[in-house]
Amino acid sequence: MSRKKVLVTGAGTGIGREIALEFGRQGYDVALHYSQSSSGADTAVQELEKLGVRAEAFGADLSNFDQLKKMAEDAIGFLGSIDSLVNNAGITWNRPLTEVKPSEFDFLYQVNVRAQFFLIQSVVPEMRRHGGAICNLTSIHGLAGAPEHSVYAGTKGAIIAQTRALAVELAPLGVRVNAVAPGWVTVESYSQSIPGFDPQKSAQEAKRTLPLGRAGTPLDIARLVFFLCSPDAEFIVGQTMVADGGTTALMSLFPDFRSPSNNRFGTRYLPKE
Repeated sequence: MSRKKVLVTGAGTGIGREIALEFGRQGYDVALHYSQSSSGADTAVQELEKLGVRAEAFGADLSNFDQLKKMAEDAIGFLGSIDSLVNNAGITWNRPLTEVKPSEFDFLYQVNVRAQFFLIQSVVPEMRRHGGAICNLTSIHGLAGAPEHSVYAGTKGAIIAQTRALAVELAPLGVRVNAVAPGWVTVESYSQSIPGFDPQKSAQEAKRTLPLGRAGTPLDIARLVFFLCSPDAEFIVGQTMVADGGTTALMSLFPDFRSPSNNRFGTRYLPKE
């Protein structure tokens, strides 16, 4: 039997790279997109080829519509067909409201939202021939607020809404669309973006603040993405699956959630025994 095919965007680092590797471990041929340096995608290609699957890396600036379209065409040409698209590429960015420039606002929406939409548009004509699955990466920033993340959060909320709308449009064509909203997932870019980042202190903070007691890993997300694209999830349509270790389930009113509470609300209303 011929292997299934997947295109993963933003596959040079972090979550995207692990998603590409997970599809390869599951026997898929993989087209990997990268935006700047090809080194991470190239080493992932080497790992995938060792697994016995076909893989190739394709570069494109997703804010450039022509590059986006060419990358999709080249990837499908390499694969010969396409069964799954994973829209992972995106920019994590924070600025105070008063410092945001229109060009920065536009760029985030171009990469995080517009690129996903037009990549879906590019693959659907091929997918509808035999069915397929699309998974869009969003974030818990699309579900809960954080200071200085208004632009980024806006893009992630747009992805959730766009996923729902496209899902009901494409499901009759045999194409399923879902999304994954990761929470705190430790990736290599933390050391570049967070001054003085210490992995051990980060792990201790995650243990203290997350109900699960740890931050997520790229593999946690990769396995969920693969599930949503697999036949095991064929009745799941238009959903955003949250993978955050309990972050959004926890009320912020209870920061010390591991300690027993001494409060006894409502006791005067209960019948006495």
